[in-house]
Amino acid sequence: MQRCDVLIVGAGPAGLFQVFELGLLGLHAHLVDAMPVIGGQCTELYPDKPIYDIPAVPVCTARELTERLTTQIRPFSPMLHLGETVVRIAPGEGRRWRAQTGAGTEFDAGAIVIAGGLGAFAPRRLALPGIDALEGRSVHYKVADADALRGKDVIVAGGGDSALDWALALLDRVRSLVLVHRSGTFRAAAASVARMQALCAQGRMQFLEGDIVGVEGADGRLSTVRVRSRSGMVNRVDAEELLVFWGMHPALGPIADWDLALDRQQIVVDPATFQTSRPGVFAIGDIASYAGKKKLILSAFHEAALCAFAVHGHLAPDVRVPLQYTTTSPLMHQRLGVRENADGDAVRAPGQTRSAGGVGADAATGVPA
Repeated sequence: MQRCDVLIVGAGPAGLFQVFELGLLGLHAHLVDAMPVIGGQCTELYPDKPIYDIPAVPVCTARELTERLTTQIRPFSPMLHLGETVVRIAPGEGRRWRAQTGAGTEFDAGAIVIAGGLGAFAPRRLALPGIDALEGRSVHYKVADADALRGKDVIVAGGGDSALDWALALLDRVRSLVLVHRSGTFRAAAASVARMQALCAQGRMQFLEGDIVGVEGADGRLSTVRVRSRSGMVNRVDAEELLVFWGMHPALGPIADWDLALDRQQIVVDPATFQTSRPGVFAIGDIASYAGKKKLILSAFHEAALCAFAVHGHLAPDVRVPLQYTTTSPLMHQRLGVRENADGDAVRAPGQTRSAGGVGADAATGVPA
């Protein structure tokens, strides 16, 4: 049984920053994520896609954001449980909660914060004869390593932001690139569509309007993709790699059975505390629903800050937590592993981390060094 102050379900940006905000209040957290690595959907879906709306960071990739958040939470020594899915939760003794993963790991937590993004999700896949032998080898639903596509003939399928963004990002690496979409109407940003059309006019890439109706290849190697136009004509396009970005099937997964108030596959929360319909269970990030909700990483960071205070109030209802600033508070500096230098300026002590403490915290740590 793993005992902790807070169990966070989801190790994406929202869950990682939740560790930080809880740590500032002296609370220790365990994180569980079904993915084998931290970073959530950012790492899984678009690790190299640039992000421009993180305060004071003009641009960074999703991978870089995850790395920076990991560094930021290191003083609080969270314990990571990756590749596991929380399948059930139930009230424990007092105001605490019990949770269990599909792998059999059990938790005794003072509170639970659900930061599960869109919940369980899977890409919309091609349903064609012979596709199974190619998936993961030359047919992909995400870009795990953009450099692996260098010098190859690539087809990108889709009409949304992911498809257009990757088509434009890969253009200078690949030998040839063809964008395939069922219509000439796109769901991507207008600027991306305009740039794609300009590049097609320059002959640097090609756009085919139609449906993918067949693939050919052998030994896991793709050779040809068949695209049928609206007129019924089938074009045979030579290709070594096919990237399919048709969106995802979002679903709550086991969370749907946790007896939480829901609104269209999202968890209803109080925007003042981010508590759900069950006391002691909170939700932040894309999975949380409230009036005026915006699905932005920026919004999730704000939600994590308010949620941390509400979680502390749940764990210690008789203890008042004054607002303290990390720039000046000695207690915040102690928790962050900050010391003062000879000039009286606060600096991070090299290699110093917070020893796990808080209310019933487990001292183990799983944050990569």
